[in-house]
Amino acid sequence: MPPTIISASRRTDIPAFYMPWFINRLETGTVSYPNPFSQQVCTVSLLPDDVHSIVFWSKYYGPFLRHIDELERRDYRFICHYTITGAPRQLEPHVPDWPRAALVLRQLAERTDPRRVLWRFDPILFTDQLDAAFYSERFRSIARTLAGATERCYFSFAVFYDKVTRRLQQQGIRAYDPLLDEKRALVDAMAGIADECGITLYACCQDALLDDRVHKAHCVDGELLAELFPDRPLITTARPTREACGCVASRDIGMYDSCIYGCAYCYATQNHAAALTRHRTHDPHAAMLIASPQP
Repeated sequence: MPPTIISASRRTDIPAFYMPWFINRLETGTVSYPNPFSQQVCTVSLLPDDVHSIVFWSKYYGPFLRHIDELERRDYRFICHYTITGAPRQLEPHVPDWPRAALVLRQLAERTDPRRVLWRFDPILFTDQLDAAFYSERFRSIARTLAGATERCYFSFAVFYDKVTRRLQQQGIRAYDPLLDEKRALVDAMAGIADECGITLYACCQDALLDDRVHKAHCVDGELLAELFPDRPLITTARPTREACGCVASRDIGMYDSCIYGCAYCYATQNHAAALTRHRTHDPHAAMLIASPQP
């Protein structure tokens, strides 16, 4: 069997909250996770020869830094998607302030490689208080701070799934989906800022926004991984997670309702109190991240 790309994880924040569990799974050599729809338990090998590479996802890599040497000593190859939006507390109540997150991103790039640290300005959520002017200025501030520490920025506008819409309404957040022309105007401004900072823009599942300066995102990118880790084979099997997704096949080992950041727009955590309980009571030596059934 060809080696597998491990996604860790779109469904939760393993680098911020669950690295001891993850390191224990590497020592054991396997990890289990439930299919989020059928609840059937899947098990995948984490032996170095069976892992093509690891794609990490997080809003804060502070706790992750101490594990870099161990990951490299065990001969695991990895890249890091790092979400920094600078959104206000109403949307991201427990995420570290963006200047602190940006400092950690620079440390992460110094310890690894700027090509392996992928900034995510995602999602862009318009509300009655947050408009294009806010996001343009916030993007400028963050991009200038990150210049030289990353070469790519992945962005998308918020997708209004029913559960996301209900959650925003429950919290009194008046959000809306801007017109395409308004999105294009903001993205054009972002592209100009990104050019100044040596950063290339990638649109995630937003094909209508692609142009000469905005490329289609492949967040789990087989070509990028093969370029960064030429001793690993090129993986080209498409495995989109939603419409217009450009990702190749990977195995996501996370579980929903286990991230404790409590972001208002999150599709992966619907019950913050339940997530807090799961985080507090999870067993770092267990085969699955959370032993209890999915809600």
